[in-house]
Formats: sequence, structure tokens, C-alpha cells
Amino acid sequence: MNAADLAPQDLAAIGITNQRETTVVWNNKTGKPLCNAIVWQDTRVSPAVAEFAAQGGQDRYRLTTGLPLSTYFSGLKLRWILNEIKDAQAQAEAGDLLFGTIDTFLIWKLTGGPDGGIHVTDVTNASRTQLMNLTTLDWDRDILEDFGIPIQMLPKIVSSSEIYGSAKLDQIAVPINDVPIAGDLGDQQAALVGQACFKPGEAKNTYGTGCFMLMNTGESPVFSKCGLLTTLAYKFGAQPAHYALEGSIAITGALVQWLRDNLALIEKSDDIEALARTVADNGGVYFVPAFSGLYAPHWRDDARGVITGLTRYANKAHLARAVLEATAFQVREVVDAMAQDSGIALDVLRCDGGMVVNDLLMQFQADILSKPVVRPAVKETTALGAAYAAGLAVGFFKSTDELVANWTADKKWEPKMDATSRESLYRFWKKAVERSFDWIDK
Repeated sequence: MNAADLAPQDLAAIGITNQRETTVVWNNKTGKPLCNAIVWQDTRVSPAVAEFAAQGGQDRYRLTTGLPLSTYFSGLKLRWILNEIKDAQAQAEAGDLLFGTIDTFLIWKLTGGPDGGIHVTDVTNASRTQLMNLTTLDWDRDILEDFGIPIQMLPKIVSSSEIYGSAKLDQIAVPINDVPIAGDLGDQQAALVGQACFKPGEAKNTYGTGCFMLMNTGESPVFSKCGLLTTLAYKFGAQPAHYALEGSIAITGALVQWLRDNLALIEKSDDIEALARTVADNGGVYFVPAFSGLYAPHWRDDARGVITGLTRYANKAHLARAVLEATAFQVREVVDAMAQDSGIALDVLRCDGGMVVNDLLMQFQADILSKPVVRPAVKETTALGAAYAAGLAVGFFKSTDELVANWTADKKWEPKMDATSRESLYRFWKKAVERSFDWIDK
């Protein structure tokens, strides 16, 4: 059946996936947001991060939430809105405001909005707010008190795969009503589900604006000592929750866009591979894209982007190659940390996202990891994971075994680089990373 031939009655269920930490506060009577959404890379809460870290260290909430204090997560963004927007705190305490990440806002809108909309979020999105207790899977009242957040504005935490409500979409060209909304996963967890990583030790890496590697650690959380995040992987209905270790990298594909838009060295993002292939190597050039600090495994808000190793020999092709290699080097740092934390040596890395069509990057990734890298036949695994979660809830899919059977590989890159070259390149990368530290005075 072609997509153009689909009708509302052909929909078994609707699944939602979203960028996880972006924060929205809206009026529950009008549905109008109180202010612009605050996106995940926004650093306006840096002073609050420093304030709370000074009172108990960057990891003061890690054993409860799995997360270090950072500008990344939703909780302090919500606190900023309540503190900085006129009358927001009073409205929230009066019960007039609702908070959510984008999934919550969409589900509320799709199920009726002010006329009875369902106010929920799933465990994966809730685990990215720094407000949820990893053990109880409920909002942590001590942290809410610390941040000054009224609990009544928070959504109910639900599983990633269950029927939350029915769509009420009358005012569109083809109305959609009574279709169950039954899946909700943060984008990176959705990709983990779409890649069918249901066993402990199975991992995927999504190459997009940033890079996000998740490893399934089973039904118990593993707390990182190496700069990774402990997060929810998924929870299907009444089944036990599964946890994951995550390495979040802020700038990967965004660096290619920066090269295109800010320096105009390429016309289209896809042009970077051809330019980088005009040279045999990086010419000693390394690019650390710490545009908004460094995320995993360093968590350095004081870092800023640096280009090192420049000589008169270096040209735009070397810079293009350094841009691509920066992604692979950052992923290597996360893989090493994940192996140390979990005690599990990665056998193969499943990859997805927009950058996986770049053969030069994927081959270099395999080389610098000394591990095979595999691209699945379905590259949009995030959307696929949301569909899987919704389909499981309504019985369209019978079990995760069926999802595993659906997974097939499209292409595999085997490592070809010798060990001496690999470790030399990585050693210089680590030196470059150190040069990015302490750029912002605290």
C-alpha cells in the first residue's frame, strides 16, 4: 500500500518520539505556551548549575537521577521559567500551568488540549528532567523542593508502551479520531528500540546533530564512574523497566552544518565527504567542537571549541576531514567509558541517523574503535522505535522477538587501520581535548 492510499482507519496506533530535554510550560486553559521552548543545547541555566554544584558537587543528584548537574537537562530549565517569567511561579502553584517535554505537549494537544487533554510523559523522557527517581520511577519530592517546582504542574509518569488516550483531530484535512496514542519514547531510547537492542550489552549510536550512544544494561541501573549518564531505556506496559548507560555528545552533525553555514567551505552538508577525500589524512589538524561545553564523558561547561595542529600545509580539506574525525573520536571516548563502567566489551556498534550515509566517517569510526560498525536496512530507527512501542501496546506486534526478527543489516564496515596509527591519532585527539578546557572563567 502506498502512503498516499492510507486512510485514518488504517492506523492501528500512534507512537510519539521527541527530542528529550526541550522544556515547555503552557496554560492548561488556553494551551498557549508561557514562553518559547528552551531547547536542550541552551546554556542559560549555567549560573544555576554552578549554584547547586557549589552546595553539594556536580554529582549531588546522580545516585537519585543518574545525571550530573548540567545545562542539558529539563529541571533547571523549568526552574528558570518559574523564576524569570513574570507571575509564573504563582500561576504554577495555583494549578494554571503545565510542564512537559515535547512528547507531553503533543499528547496533551492530540487528546483534546484544554478539553480534557491527557497530561503524561513516559519514563524515558521523565528520566531526562533530573527530577525523576530512577528507583521509584516517580518525581523526587526532595529535588522538586530544591528547585522550587510545584508537583501539580508535572505530568503523570507512564510506561513507554500503553494506551494513553485517543486522538481527537477534527480540524485537519483528513480528520483522525479514536486512534489510540499508545507509544512514547525519547528519541534516543526510540532508536535503541528501533535497533532491537533488547539484551544487556547491546548498543546503538545515533549520528545526528549530536551523537547519542545507549547500551542496554537490563533491569537494574548501572551508575557511571566514567562520565556517562544512567537513564531509562524503555518500559513496556506492566513489564519491568530496562535501564541504559548513555554517552551524550553535543556537537557532531552540527559541526558539519557550522562548516557549511559559518565558514561556507561547503555548499551542502553532503559535500563534506568529497572534500575530505581529496586529502589522505587530517594533516595533523584536530577540531574539538566544544561550542557549548563538552558533554560525556567530560561534562565541562568551561570548555570551548578549538582547532589545533594548524600549519601552513593545512587546507580546507584537512579541516573537513578533522570535522568528520571529531565525531568518531568523541564516540571512541564514550565507547571506552562504557566498557569501563559496564564491564562489557562492545562486539559491534549499530549505527543510525543522518550521518551514517557518509562512508568515510563510518569507515574511520570502525578504524578508530577497532570494532565493526553496522548500518541497519531501516535508517530512521527513531521513528521505527516509536511505531514499535505503539504497536506492542495494541497487539499489532506480539512480542519483542518479532521486532528482533525484523532487524536486518544494510552495510557493515570492518576496521582496517593498524593499531599504531589508531592509537597515535587518538593520543593527539586527547591532547586537543585538553586544550579546550578552562576557556570560560568561573
